[in-house]
Amino acid sequence: MPTSELLQQLQSRFPADRLHTDPVDCYAYSYDNSRNFKPPIAVVFALTTEEVQTVAHLCNEHKVPLVPRGRGTGTAGGSVPEQSGVVLSLERMKRILSIDADNRMAIIEPGVLNQELQDAIRPQGFFWPPDPSSAPYCSVGGNLATCAAGPHAVKYGVARDHVLGLKAVTGSGELIRTGCYTTKGVVGYDLTRLIIGSEGTLAIIVEATLKLTPLPRATGGLTAQFRDTVSCAHAIASIMAQPFVPSALEFLDNNALNLIRNRHPGMLPEEMRALLMIEVDGSESEIAEASEAILQACQVDGLIEAKPAHDTKSLWAARKALSPLLRDVAPKKINEDVAVPVSRLPELLGGIERLAQHYRIANVNFGHAGNGNIHVNLLVDPGNPDEMERATACLDEVFSLVLSLDGTLSGEHGVGMAKRPFVPREIDATTIALMKSVKQAFDPENILNPGKLFP
Repeated sequence: MPTSELLQQLQSRFPADRLHTDPVDCYAYSYDNSRNFKPPIAVVFALTTEEVQTVAHLCNEHKVPLVPRGRGTGTAGGSVPEQSGVVLSLERMKRILSIDADNRMAIIEPGVLNQELQDAIRPQGFFWPPDPSSAPYCSVGGNLATCAAGPHAVKYGVARDHVLGLKAVTGSGELIRTGCYTTKGVVGYDLTRLIIGSEGTLAIIVEATLKLTPLPRATGGLTAQFRDTVSCAHAIASIMAQPFVPSALEFLDNNALNLIRNRHPGMLPEEMRALLMIEVDGSESEIAEASEAILQACQVDGLIEAKPAHDTKSLWAARKALSPLLRDVAPKKINEDVAVPVSRLPELLGGIERLAQHYRIANVNFGHAGNGNIHVNLLVDPGNPDEMERATACLDEVFSLVLSLDGTLSGEHGVGMAKRPFVPREIDATTIALMKSVKQAFDPENILNPGKLFP
């Protein structure tokens, strides 16, 4: 790999404070929240589209891997420079270029944090629906790269549903423009939706035109407590079968509840083994009507109590803190965000509990129940080879269970490195071959985040 010449060319184009080559300086860009690790040969901090093009041109010329990176909050290893090469950090491209309230749009650079965007558009009466729990720390560019979502996806959809157009740089350094500045437009292929969720393997997003959503006039909260997981899953299916769509529908199993109990004693009843946190929004009359219908849908065998929640702020804070709390149980979590049709949730949740018991693996499940998107956490000690072997076998069967229920291996975290070996179970060989052809058209030298997504 002709890296010395490449590094010299990068050094001639970027100042020292925007080019790291010392391994110590590069360390923070060697991993993401998956805890996978691989050091790059350099980290470049771009400020402009032209600089992104420059880096892409040089890496393409020298056939050196180029890995775009936001803030590294992903859990699947998508931004880890697995084949070394150059990491292109977009964290300093953080301008909100325009907020167009009349047309309900905003144009932003990829390094803008999700929460920064929300704070900027809220005074105008808008929000951007994708709301991952890492919103204060994750970039919108990263949200688009993984097609991120969050609790409100059940009503409002995922990142792909809230983007009108992109500017992006291909693997050969060419600038492309996709989409349009209108909410309707059918000229050409929909490359916008293709690039979103491609994890930086097709092109590097340098600008996004986002579709904004008016803030709801009001919100209301409900909670529903259940004696077991399966009855809770039946209630979820019942809720989603009636006409009123909740704006959020979050599920927590008993082990997740125990984590909250340990941190917040007395907050939750001991007899509760599963909990739904439900949000509805709209006008006051819409909230009242929806709440009544949803509470009625919760009336299944195993229900302890379903009621309005007048102050859910502390409970939502505890829900958002669940992921880091998992490390109180074991030093490593195998975190999978599988999704199945909502009607199949009873089979999924019951099956996961049986598999965890069979393989003697600590297991915590929670997630976005309204989308059938469950975060399955297998909690293990990587220093225990026997436990790791059992966890691997358990995960294999969890994935088989998900696919047998017409589900998908990833609802919002992406494939990255973590799920790459399992992709052929979900996508057939002919389709994978077509996807590789698309990749080659965007990135002929295979420099953009090579090895990701594909088995």
